[in-house]
Amino acid sequence: MKKIFVTGSLGQIGSELIIRLRQLYGVDNVLATDIREDRENAVCTEGHFIPLDVLDKEKMGKLAHEFQADTMIHLASLLSSVAEDHPQDAWRINMDGLMNALEVARKSRMSFFTPSSIGAFGPDTPKEETPQDTLQRPTTMYGITKVAGELLCDYYHAKYALDTRGVRFPGLISYETLPGGGTTDYAVEIFYEAIKYGHYTCPIKAGTYMDMMYMPDAIEAIIQLMEADPEKLIHRNAFNISSMSFDPEDIKQAIQKFLPEFTMDYHIDPKLQQIADSWPDRLDCQTARNEWSFKPAYDLETMTQDMLEKLKRKINTPHPVDK
Repeated sequence: MKKIFVTGSLGQIGSELIIRLRQLYGVDNVLATDIREDRENAVCTEGHFIPLDVLDKEKMGKLAHEFQADTMIHLASLLSSVAEDHPQDAWRINMDGLMNALEVARKSRMSFFTPSSIGAFGPDTPKEETPQDTLQRPTTMYGITKVAGELLCDYYHAKYALDTRGVRFPGLISYETLPGGGTTDYAVEIFYEAIKYGHYTCPIKAGTYMDMMYMPDAIEAIIQLMEADPEKLIHRNAFNISSMSFDPEDIKQAIQKFLPEFTMDYHIDPKLQQIADSWPDRLDCQTARNEWSFKPAYDLETMTQDMLEKLKRKINTPHPVDK
């Protein structure tokens, strides 16, 4: 990667990815775009930023050509919970936006990355050690768009020799950006509530296991995959990746190691619970390890400690994070 064009740059992933890409490749070699502009966000103020609706293919192509990008990282999408509330919008943004991005990448001969998700699986998928290649019959609009996106990226690679690459992200946990409407958002919200109030009401049932990843590992995974030797990539699109799998009780106990007074109760959200129940409990990530040496740095305990320390400074709470 030398000149990198990113869509959805103000989302949960993009907000941190843009900063990292600028550090690694230079401020002038990263073009951040999003449908909205936030003049208080470093993504918009500390480098190249241009507003872009991914449904505007003409503008997208013009920007890519003028920037002379060799890589596109397409992040713009509606997430799982929001997509269920607005399924028609989710299809337009997640699929029409992806098609526009693929076409721009094809015409400009760019390398291309877009993330899939554990939402691409469904209730009939094996839940334990979910294989890289397995049955995918999701029951959510978000999941349907992610499966279709995986297939579409495979098609562009086979049909046009476009260098497409992608991963199936699990739930992503970040102290930098608030969650944006995903089913795994509770795993971010719980840290904020623990520090602010010492208590959290969880919308997901105890015993509901889902794969998760700390954002620094997710960012490095994108960069590592895009820099990987293409000759070693067999699957290319939608590699299973994960750092950990836990249920709400596990994360509660991890937080209590550092904040012993923290408490949690439950008020189950039926919509979120139904989505979570359709997803795997634990992914098999061996293919990513074999093909591009994927290896996350954080587990539940080290992530929890880092999250609490970083959020304590960010929120500026007077309550100490006990060690």
